[in-house]
Amino acid sequence: MKRQLKEKIIKIILALCALFTILTTAGILYVLISEAFLFFSEVSIIDFFTDTQWTPLFAEKHFGILPLLSGTLLTSFIAILVALPVGLTISIYLNEYANKNFKHVVKPIIEVLASVPTVVYGFFALTVVTPFFQQFYPSMSGFNSLSAGFVMGIMIIPYISSLSDDAISAVPGYIREGSLALGASRFQTSFKVIIPSAASGIIVSIMLAISRAIGETMIVAVAAGQQPRLTANPFVPVETITTYIVQVSLGDVAHNSIEYRTIFAAGITLFAFTFLLNNISYWMNKKFHRKYV
Repeated sequence: MKRQLKEKIIKIILALCALFTILTTAGILYVLISEAFLFFSEVSIIDFFTDTQWTPLFAEKHFGILPLLSGTLLTSFIAILVALPVGLTISIYLNEYANKNFKHVVKPIIEVLASVPTVVYGFFALTVVTPFFQQFYPSMSGFNSLSAGFVMGIMIIPYISSLSDDAISAVPGYIREGSLALGASRFQTSFKVIIPSAASGIIVSIMLAISRAIGETMIVAVAAGQQPRLTANPFVPVETITTYIVQVSLGDVAHNSIEYRTIFAAGITLFAFTFLLNNISYWMNKKFHRKYV
């Protein structure tokens, strides 16, 4: 009887914890939607998604989210170009080539990258990476999306390498042994057998890394500049959605003004975008999930 009571109490506590997270998300969503509704009652939602200028703090106001969205996607794309091959290579090497002692030492060191304050990454991008790139591209601006995206890619390497490592480790050993027994090399086994078998976990790690890159603030605030422009040029300053939210939230804009409400419109756009990515990740995880007997 005592045991059943304890299990019931634990079950209630766990349910309350789950309910708390749901209510927190619902509260955030309510604030975003209610404030964004007030914003869109004054600004056309069509102009918001089609105008190519974002100047809500200027005398001549434009409320087109595309420049902020392009800056966010550009820096995130550069980050994934850096993190994906490096992180995946690390996870394959640690699982298929490195000995266990080496893996136990190296993996925690790599994961330390995720614990470094992002403002440190931002100043590293501004003072080290940008001058390095300027040696090859002298015309590159001191603030640019290339340096910010590159350093952001370094930051999210642990997300891909660690989660991909867990996914690859979960592949049953007999699959690896069967491939080697049929004459496949270790390289062929790694890339043609192990990676497809762990595809669901690897895809989730990539989606999580993309979501982390999209939501990054300090690196792009310090290194990318704060000039909203619709461009695919990585050598010029850009502004991301999160950077703009920080800029307005510093307190220079009056509350309840149309300029202040732009952060909620930008926030709901970012929320919708990350929500879409999470759903794509969930769908792809189900699609590529494999069960082994």
